[in-house]
Amino acid sequence: MEGTKETIFDRLVYSCQFSKHRGSEEFMPEHLLGLQLSGETHAVYPGGTVVIPENSIVLIKRNQLIRWTKYPAKDGQYKFVSITLDQEVLQKYALENKIEVAGKYAGGQRLFFEADDFLKSYFSSLAPYVNKKKEATPRLADLKIREAIELLLQCNTDFKEILFDFSAPHKIDLEEYMKQNFMFNVPLESFATLTGRSLSGFKRDFSKIFNASPKQWLLQRRLEEAYYLIKYLKQKPTDFYLDLGFENRSHFYDAFKKKYGVTTTEVRQIEE
Repeated sequence: MEGTKETIFDRLVYSCQFSKHRGSEEFMPEHLLGLQLSGETHAVYPGGTVVIPENSIVLIKRNQLIRWTKYPAKDGQYKFVSITLDQEVLQKYALENKIEVAGKYAGGQRLFFEADDFLKSYFSSLAPYVNKKKEATPRLADLKIREAIELLLQCNTDFKEILFDFSAPHKIDLEEYMKQNFMFNVPLESFATLTGRSLSGFKRDFSKIFNASPKQWLLQRRLEEAYYLIKYLKQKPTDFYLDLGFENRSHFYDAFKKKYGVTTTEVRQIEE
C-alpha cells in the first residue's frame, strides 16, 4: 500500500507510510516542530544520526541538511505530523512581543526534547485538521503557529535564541564543510546558502579551493568513497549508493566503471 504525505494547511504536514521508506535529502529553510505518532524516524544530519521514537516531539532548527528514513510500527503504520514555524510569523511575533535575542543559541542541534503536557496537548488539538473533521482558515492556521511558539517558549526559555535568530548563515570554511557533507544530494543553491554565499560566490570559491566545478568534485568524491566501501569494507553498492548521493543504481554503476575502468564486482575480486 502506498504512503501519503498531505499538506493539511500551508504549514501543517501529515505523513503516513505502510512500509520502510527512505526519503530524499532535504534542506530545511525553516524551523520544524513535529510529533512522531507511530513508528520511528531515523534522521541523518551533519551532526550525526538520531532515532526519533514513537511519541517523541522534535524541533529541527532552520538551515539544516537532513535525510529521513521512515520505519512503520509493529501494526504496520508510520505516522508523523509536523508544523513549520516560518520566519515571517516569527518576526511578527518578535515585533509584537518586543523580543530581542542577545546572542546565538550555543547548544548545537537538538533534534528532540522532553515536552511538557501543554505541548503534547497542542498536537492533540491538531487531530481534527489531520482527520479532515475541521478546516483551518488562514487566520486559524496563523493562530495555531503562534500557539506553538508560545508553548515552546513556555516549555524551554532557551528556545528563544533558536526561534528568534533571524541572521543568515555566516560565511564558513567551504572546504571543511563540503568534505563533511558531500554525500547530501541537494541543489547547489542549498550548499551555497548553508556556507553563507550566493550561488555565484559559492561556485567561484569552490573552483579556487578544489580546482574543479562543484558537480565534478561531488561526483569524484562520492565515487572515491564508494571505492573504499567496496574494496576495504566489502559493502554492496545497493546498500549505500543512495546514502552517497547517487540518484539511481545505473547512474552509479556507469560513473564507477568510467572512473575506475572496472566494475564493482571486479574491485571486490582484486587481490590486496
